[in-house]
Amino acid sequence: MSNQLHPRAFKVTVGWTLLLLFLGSVVHATGSSLACPDWPTCYGTMVPEMSGGIFWEHLHRLVAGGLVLMFCLTTYLAHKEIRDRRWIVKACWGGIALLLVQSAFGGLTVIFRLPDWMSTTHLALAFSFLSLATFLAAATSRSGATTRTRVAPWAATGAGLVFVQSVLGALVRHMEAGMACPDAPLCLGQVVPPLVNAPIIVHFTHRVLAMVVALFVITVVVRVWGSESDRVVRRLAGLAAVLVVTQVGLGFASVLTVLAVVPVSLHTLVAASLLATLVALATLTSRVTPTTPSDSRGPATSTAMAG
Repeated sequence: MSNQLHPRAFKVTVGWTLLLLFLGSVVHATGSSLACPDWPTCYGTMVPEMSGGIFWEHLHRLVAGGLVLMFCLTTYLAHKEIRDRRWIVKACWGGIALLLVQSAFGGLTVIFRLPDWMSTTHLALAFSFLSLATFLAAATSRSGATTRTRVAPWAATGAGLVFVQSVLGALVRHMEAGMACPDAPLCLGQVVPPLVNAPIIVHFTHRVLAMVVALFVITVVVRVWGSESDRVVRRLAGLAAVLVVTQVGLGFASVLTVLAVVPVSLHTLVAASLLATLVALATLTSRVTPTTPSDSRGPATSTAMAG
């Protein structure tokens, strides 16, 4: 297992996807989404002058293309090195298909001038791929729970909630509803604002669900610390706690700074990181790994995420 490359490639894929999501948020926050008005070229060329909004938009495209190539390489390595768990290779092919569809939606958002539902779907597909890549990174790594716990369903549910909240956040962004409630923690000076239009409804729902997600994630963390002794699992739980608190703070900062580029972009990155952390946590605690793992049986001895 230690000489195999595909587990490391899965981890690189996760990091690359997080970078791509961060750049996508910067593109929107800087108003660069249509800096390149055509696709897949930018003003008819693949090497435009990298300045202003074009820099962010074209850089985002280049990183997206690099991710496709990186995951194709990862799929090749998995196909070459995995002999027993062929479902991992099949999941890789599903990931390639997901990436291609997501890339197509990226192009369509430009061609059709950023329709809300299409832009939101673009981000939802990106988060779906991140979840798949993280699951594969976890499933092919050495670390894992050392005792049977009931953490996995809780972590998986938390990941689902974060995914829904992130998609709702994308809808807030693409509906230009980020300042529908221009104050925080109140909304239009009230605990429950007058829900008189779609931007206010979507924005307020996003805030309410954020509190639900935060409380649920903290509950997951408490359950992990109370039932699991594995250091990697406990560290992931601690990271989830830090990320969810940071995410709430960035949400408030985004509003109070009138959607400044830094807090808005970090808000997306932290949401993606929290999702990946919870997916990894769910995968790690879904099986039991022997306390003293042996490499003698090859890839079959590995059941969860990185150590």
